[in-house]
Amino acid sequence: MTTRVALYGGSFNPVHHGHLIIARSIAEALDIDQVVLLPSHAPPHKLAQGLAKTEHRMAMVRLAVMNDPLFSVSDHDATCVGPSYTVKTIEHFKSALPDDAEIVWIVGADSLLELHTWYQVAKLVANCRIVTANRPGSAIGSLDALEAMIGKEATRRLLDDVVDTPHIDISSTQIRNRVKGNRSIRYLVPSNVEEYIRQHGLYAANQTTGTS
Repeated sequence: MTTRVALYGGSFNPVHHGHLIIARSIAEALDIDQVVLLPSHAPPHKLAQGLAKTEHRMAMVRLAVMNDPLFSVSDHDATCVGPSYTVKTIEHFKSALPDDAEIVWIVGADSLLELHTWYQVAKLVANCRIVTANRPGSAIGSLDALEAMIGKEATRRLLDDVVDTPHIDISSTQIRNRVKGNRSIRYLVPSNVEEYIRQHGLYAANQTTGTS
């Protein structure tokens, strides 16, 4: 029986309930066996712009999904040297997983519209199934630029794999701003993530997100 693994990358700065609900809804819709969360690398210039250090974001993601067998966490993108191109990440997991495993890459609708700008996009689309999480009732914009690069059939497959997911109005920016303003983030993030943010002083107005 084929194992279906979904890879879900992002900065997760911080991870919140919206991320987890969307990932689970796609897993249920597509009979995903495992969702692998992939926090991204933290370049120095991004730390200055409010991106917490890699070790903090990794720790928060692990706390968020602990004891949930659907999820696992990988540091592949966070620890890779150089740009963490998605096509390279897919190649890594294809070599690590059984030959008959199906790999699904989860993106948001905004990323689908920008897919034509991604590194080696034609190879990426050929090597994995890309599933787009979309807000119910939202139309996907023009993919003409992408179609010119990968062809009509591949573009049609991408559109067939647009999945309506719950509209969860939570964002990492909102959470960071609430912490900075000394407002509660309860119910926006898992309770253990909330505690981790408090203990480490992440996103607070008087501290930097890069503190250890």
